[in-house]
Amino acid sequence: MYSELFSQALVYLLAAVLAVPLAKRLGLGSALGYLLAGVVIGPFVLGLIGPEGQDVMHFAEFGVVLMLFLVGLELEPEVLWRMRVPILGLGGSQVIISASVIGGAAWYFGLPWQTATAIGLILALSSTAIVLQTLNEKSWTGTRAGRAGFAVLLFQDIAVIPILALLPFLALEGAVSTTAVDAAHGAQAGLAGWLRGLVVLGVVLAIVISGRFLMRPVFHWIASTRSLELFIATALTLIVGITLAMEYVGLSPALGTFLAGVVLAESEFKHELESNIEPFKGLLLGLFFISVGASLDFGIVVGQPALVLMLMAALILSKFFVLLMLGKLFKLNLADNLMFAFLLAQGGEFAFLLFSFATQNRVVSSEISNLLNVVVVLTMMLTPLLIIAYEKWVRPRFTDCVSPPEDDEIAAEPNPVIVAGYGRFGQIVSRMLSADGIQTTLLDHDSSQIELTARFGNKVFYGDASRLQLLQAAGAEEAKLLVIAIDERDKAVQMVTAAKKFFPHLQILARAYDRSHNYRLMEAGADVITRETFGSALIMGEEALKLLGYDDARAYRLMRSFKKHDEEGLSKLYEVWGDDHAYGLQVRQSIEQLEKVLKDDSEESVEDFRQAWQQMRGAEKRRFPEG
Repeated sequence: MYSELFSQALVYLLAAVLAVPLAKRLGLGSALGYLLAGVVIGPFVLGLIGPEGQDVMHFAEFGVVLMLFLVGLELEPEVLWRMRVPILGLGGSQVIISASVIGGAAWYFGLPWQTATAIGLILALSSTAIVLQTLNEKSWTGTRAGRAGFAVLLFQDIAVIPILALLPFLALEGAVSTTAVDAAHGAQAGLAGWLRGLVVLGVVLAIVISGRFLMRPVFHWIASTRSLELFIATALTLIVGITLAMEYVGLSPALGTFLAGVVLAESEFKHELESNIEPFKGLLLGLFFISVGASLDFGIVVGQPALVLMLMAALILSKFFVLLMLGKLFKLNLADNLMFAFLLAQGGEFAFLLFSFATQNRVVSSEISNLLNVVVVLTMMLTPLLIIAYEKWVRPRFTDCVSPPEDDEIAAEPNPVIVAGYGRFGQIVSRMLSADGIQTTLLDHDSSQIELTARFGNKVFYGDASRLQLLQAAGAEEAKLLVIAIDERDKAVQMVTAAKKFFPHLQILARAYDRSHNYRLMEAGADVITRETFGSALIMGEEALKLLGYDDARAYRLMRSFKKHDEEGLSKLYEVWGDDHAYGLQVRQSIEQLEKVLKDDSEESVEDFRQAWQQMRGAEKRRFPEG
């Protein structure tokens, strides 16, 4: 049993490891790589996957659920409200018009109106996974076309739920079977209609209320354990629990997890949830696409090649021209409109779930369902090729009118500064930047500190800021400056090393515990390093000199001279750091030079400095009078 399980796992992993890098090198994208890997190891080519591939697909569908949860995390309720026009207007129009065109064509060619309606609605949907992945890989997310595409995909994902609810009522022969009802309404199928509606409403409200009022204290409690494994387990428990609840009431788990993501989008645990869920989502989506590729029925392709090609062309062209029309209606320029249409002209992954559900409910025959599943898979596989064609032959003709990324109502720009560690050190840096209008993204892994700062209106996201995934979720790819203010020396060095490797554009300002830690941070590549007690110790030394009778100007000058000499000496000492003998000699020489520098300050230079210092202080008093 175990050997068979591990053998199948090895087949899937090897297929992904070999196919995906090759596909990305050819510019085809990772989604197409997974699909091609599935085709190769599937029953119609190498035969390494048998009937159990369908069971794997059902498990891998959880990746789509996780993807919708992450999409929800990116959309705070306020942002979602601002998106209502493109979501409802553009997205709603696309689904209704595409479904009407495709369904009308199916009815014209002799299919019952119930079957034609179901086919139109299902094929109106596009591939969220492929399009979002393409937008990220091509850096098109911020373009007008990318944002319009995202709005349409979001409406499509939400539309899956009413489509699922509608399909049982489209059953042929005018009756809904017990199986259909059970599939549509889950374990509460025997309840009266009005009572089922109350149960559905109750579950949705429970998700919203628990996400807003219950999950935050739960995550605070879990975070206080400082156990990453427990936090991941809690996040997965939340998602699996919502999945089961939504299946119980006969609705799509994707809607429930998306809703939970939106509710938690304003939580301080947002970025930690993203970084923890992302690897599971990526693996399961890859597994899902491999399973889709393996399920491609080459018997249908070989047996009816002309029909398959005709249906593929009809699906892509009909959606392409509907999208072009809507893009023009919503005032996209020609280049953005073409990108928008090329991105969304394929079938979507939800088609496999919906066609299976429609077959169970006797809305679509298994023969038509199998044929259309093949068409959807092939259009999904064709999308990366269409994007390549767009980039190579279409886009160059419209270089002058392609819209650059811009601020609009879809999403806000990421903050330019990330402060990792919001303790006594990071707070001062953040407050100073915020006072001058510089927005910062704040990260900390102390749940009690987060809870305390929240009382004063400060939004700090939970997570171990030394983790690369969390920095990525917090916007490190777009940020300009990373302030590392955490108090754990090893993690600070690890963060500098990782940030320099994966985000080389970031300027890094790091907090050092002592001189030794300073050297390690210099070695890791930090741009600017500040020793945490050095500045306050200098101020205290200056005050000590004043108490001993030194006037303000001389005490300040000695402090500045000491600071300059110490910082210059630090750079010289770094050159011999690691050689204890040479380091010891250099330290003694540095101490002697410092004493000589301070003694060599002549009275004339002190007097000159005193006058300049008094002028500076006078200017400050005139600029900032007391009271």
